[in-house]
Amino acid sequence: MNVHYIEDLAPGQKYGSGQLLVDADRIRAFAAEFDPQPFHLDAEAARDTLFRGLAASGWHTAALTMRLLVDGEFRPAGGIIGAGFDELRWPKPVRPGDALHLESEILEVRTSKSRPEQGIVKVKTTTFNQHGEPVQVSIGNLVVQRRPAAAAAAEAS
Repeated sequence: MNVHYIEDLAPGQKYGSGQLLVDADRIRAFAAEFDPQPFHLDAEAARDTLFRGLAASGWHTAALTMRLLVDGEFRPAGGIIGAGFDELRWPKPVRPGDALHLESEILEVRTSKSRPEQGIVKVKTTTFNQHGEPVQVSIGNLVVQRRPAAAAAAEAS
């Protein structure tokens, strides 16, 4: 896969990913270590909650999304380096057996005036389940490198 320098990116471009299958044991293992609440740990206890069944922690969904991003089509030069989120939502719970995939859309691209070797790319990433329902929506800002020749020219001017 090609590496994407900031000069290669423009608003409206979209990138996808493969699929990742969600497993009940991994939902429980993640929850036991990082978010030990009954609706993430025990299917029976979860039935009487807002979720009406075992659901992955939102932070587990975020980690699964990160894995899909790293393995996906969008390959920013320098890696996927976050500079913060403007938005992060979990509109539907992730369940055991869900097959997740994502789509990332470039919203904004700007080069840095103070750091000519890089810029910031605003990206909307939506993680979907197998029914095409969004389970996570984020708008994040990524640090992306400029092409070495472009960075050198910008620094020289």
